[in-house]
Amino acid sequence: MDLQLTGQVALVTGASQGIGRAIAGTLAAEGMRVVLVSRRRPELEHVASTLGTECLVQAADLRDPGAPDLVVAAALDRFARLDLLVNNAGSTKRGDFFELTDADWAEGYSLKFFAAMRLSRAAWPHLRTSGGSIVNIAGMGGRTASAEFTIGGTVNAAMLNLTKALADRGVQDGVRVNAINPGLVMTDRLTARVVQVMHETGLDREAATRQLASGLRIARFGEPREIAAAVAFLASSQVRYCQGTLLDIDGGQTRTL
Repeated sequence: MDLQLTGQVALVTGASQGIGRAIAGTLAAEGMRVVLVSRRRPELEHVASTLGTECLVQAADLRDPGAPDLVVAAALDRFARLDLLVNNAGSTKRGDFFELTDADWAEGYSLKFFAAMRLSRAAWPHLRTSGGSIVNIAGMGGRTASAEFTIGGTVNAAMLNLTKALADRGVQDGVRVNAINPGLVMTDRLTARVVQVMHETGLDREAATRQLASGLRIARFGEPREIAAAVAFLASSQVRYCQGTLLDIDGGQTRTL
């Protein structure tokens, strides 16, 4: 299927590793030029060297309120257009609600929610010009609450609400806004949990992975490329009727409506 993305420009945050890196690779393979954003310049430079497409590396701390404007300005200066914003950056601290500090909460919201909001605001005029789109990477915790994931769950819920609100505005402005809720995906964070189970049980990696997945009533964990494929599809001309779509990609773990 031709997604008709060749020559377009995508800005991907959290692009130095995990899901963000996979998204950048998939979009590049579809012919897009990619602006790679994270705090880690060496890792971004390495990712850029593997993509085989024109890239712009932007090492930026998106917790800084001024950084999103600067990143979008750099993208426009280099490519003179912007067609896709992927808000993927941000991780949040797990733990007992009564042990989490105000600083933990502020950190969780500053990188994932406020950075996405500011980037969307900065990118919007240019996406309106190109008829482009935004894809927010939220998470299943925004749909199903958990006592150990209060920061992440509320941040993700806020991301989903922002998606719907911007989609409503996007009907008027010609900007499509959608979100993906990944389940547990085999990134470094999940790999660390698998290793912990291995140490606790004496199981090998494959068996420990199966045990973790079975405990969540899913057949397996996701792969970053599966999230990336959905981002490319949502960015494409094939699904222009998707507006405010909240797409769960979690192996069936979310069982609520």
